[in-house]
Amino acid sequence: MAKSCVLVVALALVLACETSPSLETTAGTIVVTEPPKPVILTPLPPVVDLRADVNRNGVVELDAASEDQGEDTFDTSHGAVFLANLDDDAMRCRSGSDSLSDADLPRCNDAEDAVLNGAADKEDLAAVKVRGWAQAPEGTTASVQLAPAGALTRVRLFVEDAAGALSVYTPGAALSLADLRRGLTLYVEGKDIIRDRREWDGSVDLTLRVVVPEQPGLDAGLQTYVVGTAEDRVRLQISPVMTFSHAEPATHVFTSAIPRDPDSSRFVTAMRGAVTASGLPATFTGIVTEDQWTQDFFETGYMAMPGPNGAQRTMTVFFRSANVEQPRSPSRPLRVAGRLVFTQFRGPDVAGIQQVDVRTAEEVQSLNSFGNYETIPPFSHLGRSYPLGRQLRGAIPTFRPDPTFTRMLDAQLVQSAVEIDTSWLLVGHVDETVSFLKVPSPRGWVLLANDARLARSMLQAQVAAGNGGVPMFVGKSWLDENNNEVPAQKTIAQVLADTDVMASSNGAAVKVDAQLAILKRETGVTDAEIIPVPFLHQDVYGGYSLAYNPGTVNMLVLDDRNVVVPDPFGPVINGRDIFKEQLETALAPYQVRVHWVDDWDLYHRLAGEVHCGSNAIRTVPQAKWWEVQP
Repeated sequence: MAKSCVLVVALALVLACETSPSLETTAGTIVVTEPPKPVILTPLPPVVDLRADVNRNGVVELDAASEDQGEDTFDTSHGAVFLANLDDDAMRCRSGSDSLSDADLPRCNDAEDAVLNGAADKEDLAAVKVRGWAQAPEGTTASVQLAPAGALTRVRLFVEDAAGALSVYTPGAALSLADLRRGLTLYVEGKDIIRDRREWDGSVDLTLRVVVPEQPGLDAGLQTYVVGTAEDRVRLQISPVMTFSHAEPATHVFTSAIPRDPDSSRFVTAMRGAVTASGLPATFTGIVTEDQWTQDFFETGYMAMPGPNGAQRTMTVFFRSANVEQPRSPSRPLRVAGRLVFTQFRGPDVAGIQQVDVRTAEEVQSLNSFGNYETIPPFSHLGRSYPLGRQLRGAIPTFRPDPTFTRMLDAQLVQSAVEIDTSWLLVGHVDETVSFLKVPSPRGWVLLANDARLARSMLQAQVAAGNGGVPMFVGKSWLDENNNEVPAQKTIAQVLADTDVMASSNGAAVKVDAQLAILKRETGVTDAEIIPVPFLHQDVYGGYSLAYNPGTVNMLVLDDRNVVVPDPFGPVINGRDIFKEQLETALAPYQVRVHWVDDWDLYHRLAGEVHCGSNAIRTVPQAKWWEVQP
């Protein structure tokens, strides 16, 4: 218990007696009566005890020593946690939210008002208890202080009265003597997440301050207390927001459902069928929107605090992308589809978060899409453990996403970032070249990486076998600059003779090598843990690289046994597409089932694939962020 007493005036002695003997005579006998011995009253310390869930068992215990030890610090073994209360338990933010500006839309959440938004809202708050001091002397005063300064505008305190009702408590305000005597409960509400650690690191120090007055007119035997000021302090830390890796199975799958678009209808049907065929108990939602790039305009994650019986109390989080559309609207400058984070997704135990600098340069806007933000699964390397994995994003010093958004992600600490160069890609996203899959191995996962060299050698092998005339991309077409259909079908020999495709593929192979070198250095992944995924590249729009045949690494991982992959429409030899056969064979040792989906018309020829057109919420990992060393 971090307690201190200052300005103490102790009562040393209280003498309640006669100071000299008296003589009494009884029946001729002289009896000497001694004066009574002095009554010495030792002042007792005041009861000043502030308790939070320091031992992280989901309950605040007044009589547990583990709640008191090191309560004014926070580390991997102890310390209390609270959440940013950004959900909408009363569902009041759905009605009328379509009319709000991009700036006002995120502000409609439970932390924006100073009331309890339904019974469930209380579960999003962290309790802090003041132990009752039944014998507190008259005139004793008490208050709870809040620090540091950065927390004052980002944290709200509620106090619970004797009837169980909550009202806002202003830090430093006097608590009633009646409340101090009976004991009371405060509740901590985070009003925002950590966005910039230079402004606030997410910590909150609460200090119970009790002032005991002089106690005049004491009678013999009266219990007395040390006079002066005594304090007790506890520290709480707000939960970071963490993103999901492919190591966790999908619980909810999304894809865009564009009204009156037959290509979209076919894709939605195929994706729903793949989720059903996987056998996962995952729900599927076709989001009604005109924006087909479902991966890009939102990202999913979660916050967590300790719950009872070792469980985690979690809140799902949807990030809105920091894409700014041109021409920029003064009131709605951001990508329209991203509003769904607040208008459709936010609700009970579901929060929405937005962070954007609308001045971010137009040429890097694609980097703000979430196909450029992935999460490396958990691993250990060079003596460091990353039980929640690490962020992966495409960025170089001269080609970076919105700096305020990445600063916010970096401020969460527990999933430190790895950055690779995607500036050579047309879209510029990490999901164009790499993906991850959970497997039963010491590392726990493998890396899937684009290998254009392998794609070329596979085609060359077929020419050598006399199959150079076998067609690829049968029945498929490209769109020219006037949006006219242009047949895509070519023979193996014709593809290999296309010097532009071969040159672009060679360049892409070198660039992917550089990406893999960084991933090897940062994670320790070895060549034996990298599964090559063959497809060629082509240069478009000023020399930027794009997948020529469907980029099969751009897949939706449902779990460790099911992946949804774009149909490569490769050459069929002996009844089998050679690119399908290669990936299925590579994944067979891990008993992974590949669900092939035709995404050519809706995505591939428009510079995307299956992963670009899908999204998922996943199971919260068992690893607890508060046990992670940043």
